[in-house]
Amino acid sequence: MSKVKLTIDKQSVEVEEDSSILEAAKEIGVEIPVLCYHPDLSLHGACRVCVVEDEESGNLLASCATPVRDGMQINTRSMKARKARRRNVELLLANHPNDCLGCDRNGQCELQDLTYELGINSEDVQKFAGEQSEYDLDTTGPALKRDPNKCILCGRCVRICEEVQGVSALQFTGRGFDSIVTTAFDLPQAEINCVNCGQCATVCPVGAITELSEIDKVWAALEDEEKHVLVQTAPSIQATLGEEFDMEPGTIVTGKMVAALRRLGFDQVFSTDFAADLTILEEGSEFLKKLNGEGELPHITSCCPGWVKGAEHNFPDLLKHLSSAKSPMQMFSALSKTYYPDQTGVDPATIYTVAVMPCTAKKFEKDREEINGSDFKDTDAVLTTREFARMIKEMGINFNALPEEDFDELMGESTGAATIFGTTGGVAEAAVRTVKEKLTGEPLERLNLGFRGINQAEVEIGDRVVKVGIANGFDNAQKLMERVRAGECDLDFIEIMACPHGCVGGGGQPRPATNEKKEKRGQGLGSIDDTSKVRKSHENQQIIKLYEEFLGEPLGGESHHLLHTKYKARPKN
Repeated sequence: MSKVKLTIDKQSVEVEEDSSILEAAKEIGVEIPVLCYHPDLSLHGACRVCVVEDEESGNLLASCATPVRDGMQINTRSMKARKARRRNVELLLANHPNDCLGCDRNGQCELQDLTYELGINSEDVQKFAGEQSEYDLDTTGPALKRDPNKCILCGRCVRICEEVQGVSALQFTGRGFDSIVTTAFDLPQAEINCVNCGQCATVCPVGAITELSEIDKVWAALEDEEKHVLVQTAPSIQATLGEEFDMEPGTIVTGKMVAALRRLGFDQVFSTDFAADLTILEEGSEFLKKLNGEGELPHITSCCPGWVKGAEHNFPDLLKHLSSAKSPMQMFSALSKTYYPDQTGVDPATIYTVAVMPCTAKKFEKDREEINGSDFKDTDAVLTTREFARMIKEMGINFNALPEEDFDELMGESTGAATIFGTTGGVAEAAVRTVKEKLTGEPLERLNLGFRGINQAEVEIGDRVVKVGIANGFDNAQKLMERVRAGECDLDFIEIMACPHGCVGGGGQPRPATNEKKEKRGQGLGSIDDTSKVRKSHENQQIIKLYEEFLGEPLGGESHHLLHTKYKARPKN
């Protein structure tokens, strides 16, 4: 591809001919404000916050959507461009609720940041005062809250839901002042085939789409002296939480995370990684049976609740292929109210279980009617990574200065295999590590499935070649499942994650999220696996003890009752 030379703010730059002005400016360190633009989505060019001036024609150009041209002379700082940016943001603010202090995104809002950076004050906005849109909040869904009054029509949520996830649960309707982003037929969130992945919330620049917060519920439980409050943390959190405290993506903060949870007042701090190892024992045993002809291949993982709900809506005929094993979160919660009280003597009626998850769909999963294995509600509350960080800040804890502390015993030990559950390909690799060693006694070399949306690898297990595949991002999952439905897929084991890059890219993870950041998070988890003394789930000594003293054996009666579930077909629309 040929190069193009142009001048931006009197600086020469040479870039590929298919580059935009915005990309060219970044090459020389010139920052242009953006709002509707997102590096991982298609170009929209609607907000006009990124306008720059073409010195030759005097025209204002949307830098995110305008390709470079040889000999261009661009001024990003001219008075004309700066006035236009201010005016466009002032018009957005004129139809935006003035409730920043009570907004979920206060302090982390791109519109708020732009308002400050462009020097806009309340008097500037009052020039355009007039009628404002008034819509009802949609809090009917189990995971997400939509506030159309805060929507700035940037289209990011529409694009990620359609282009990346392939769900198309959100669309623009209306014209002019009546334009709005809403669901099909304007149905409530609870009545559509949304998979609750929360990707819309990760790209929304304002507070129009956020998770349904359970922070107050958790504070109340921690303050209740009659409750014994347990917390579990998902594998990916240790590589993403640091971003909320200005650390580089992928920074491992496991010890500080544990210390923070203790200071918040939790009675016991455990790791979901423990249950990830348990999942491998149960799901690996299922896969072994299918390899021996007891059940249909391919075997498909079921630990991602967004994927499971999407399969129930769109592939009910293929649910028989899904593992019946619960997710690690639900396995852990079931044990929290059975095995834990059995070992400690704590009254299970007093136990309150909290899960810190990367995923908004986990809020949906905990309320599934068929998911509970104990005599109680297994998971009482789910906090996203963002909610957890807010609680740390609210408590006034200096996270960066915390000491390194270890998880509590009994359900705190885990292996490297469990850690990589948090990134795409990790569940598949962990499962095949155990399956191959149990069948042949030989260790598995790395699968190296990478972060790509769809990928596959072959593994020699004895005299058989086992074909393993992954799909991350719901659109990729649908493409792979259509191949399974058509009988065109010869894979034996398929891992599916609804979110791009898996749990490190979950809908509850720190914002802003880009593919580049997600890869660094995944690499961080990989570094834990690389340095772990124990890297295979079946070698977790606490899991071995759990089976010996409580569960019996994988797929046995007690295991099946506590650790397995079922699925149901849901309406397509």
